[in-house]
Amino acid sequence: MSKEKDQQAMLEKLGISQLNPMQVAAHKAFAEGPELILVAPTGTGKTLTFLLPVIEHLDPELEEVQALILVPSRELAIQIEQIARDMGSGFKINAVYGGRAGYKDKQDLKHPPAILVGTPGRIVDHIERENLATAHIKTLVLDEFDKSLETGFEKQMRAIIESIPSLDRKILTSATQSVSIPDFVGLKAPTLLQFEAEDTSQLALKAVAAGEVDEYGTLALLLAEVGAGRGIVFCSLKDTLQQVSVFLDRKKIAHACFYGGMDQLDREQALIQFRNGTHRILLSTDLASRGIDIPELDYIIHFEFPFDEASFIHRNGRTARMHSEGAAYLIKPQNRDLPHYAREAKMITLTSDGKLTPSEWSTLYMLGGRKDKISKGDIAGLFLKEGELKPDQLGVIELKRDCAYIAVHRSEVDKMLKVLDNKKLKKKKIRLHLLEQKK
Repeated sequence: MSKEKDQQAMLEKLGISQLNPMQVAAHKAFAEGPELILVAPTGTGKTLTFLLPVIEHLDPELEEVQALILVPSRELAIQIEQIARDMGSGFKINAVYGGRAGYKDKQDLKHPPAILVGTPGRIVDHIERENLATAHIKTLVLDEFDKSLETGFEKQMRAIIESIPSLDRKILTSATQSVSIPDFVGLKAPTLLQFEAEDTSQLALKAVAAGEVDEYGTLALLLAEVGAGRGIVFCSLKDTLQQVSVFLDRKKIAHACFYGGMDQLDREQALIQFRNGTHRILLSTDLASRGIDIPELDYIIHFEFPFDEASFIHRNGRTARMHSEGAAYLIKPQNRDLPHYAREAKMITLTSDGKLTPSEWSTLYMLGGRKDKISKGDIAGLFLKEGELKPDQLGVIELKRDCAYIAVHRSEVDKMLKVLDNKKLKKKKIRLHLLEQKK
């Protein structure tokens, strides 16, 4: 099969009919030269943009790591691994990152993947332990490279790059070019492609004065105002986030929390519940401003002003993406001006009665996954046939190596637990329970 047909087949598996202009330009640039710097807004499809040429240059006869993708966060590593799996290229891909059991990494690396995704600290650790051979790595991708440098990965990134003897191709991506590229990356004559948001007017920038109501009360009113949409409430500090979470719990406003101090599994499950609609509100630090796989958002709220303009841009980039409309709200405390980068925000008055409609979805956790030869189709069949769910009562299914997360209409949860728990699926006795997020 030709490369063009291979590419089209992978796109079809992702439900994509054709590449967007940025992806076409990047693909052409990388075909013409071995070094590419791609700067484009969040949500424009950068992951697919670099995965396609990475896969094109893999040797199917070589059972070694041939491409290394370095990322600044665990969530981004997981996201890239999942997208690559969904493409169905036939090449093995694995992700390694902090917070994941080391023995799982060792199992995956025993039979080396063609593509390895990882955070710099974990990759360095495997190189030093001689779990990872670098001799055959020809392609290096530094995804969200500016974030990696901002968060102190420079030493590890230098060690990794210096340990790879024969790099032929390099791709660097970012949403903004806010840092200079260090010399140790070894770029010679890279092609630079920069893309701006195609229609920034689609982002409505608004501000709400707390007035006599404190910021917490204003947030509750604002959440009721935006209604049933899906959005992120950003806090700049973890302590503030935890206080806001307590307040929302007291108000019985369902939400998921996402910040750096959480256990990896809790973070992953928070995003799963946000993606499938169990929670329509994600309360997060700037960790969620980029590099994670979440659906199109209707709004974001700056509960606390970001520390700088770059953070403001990244937060706002989570909504009004790819021709969609969205709104960014700032909550303005009494006796405090809006930051200079948000002076054009339109001041609005809230009219909501403060009531929120709860989500109609819940998440069930199922023990049993890919290693048991279980597919999403198998799970859907179990719930629709033996569980007698109607199609519109079964939501998003996320399948992992040894488990799965299934969104089910809230009214059907008890029935599913009663009818399907301990059932056999592909010779595996599955266990089901209702997933509740730890905070």
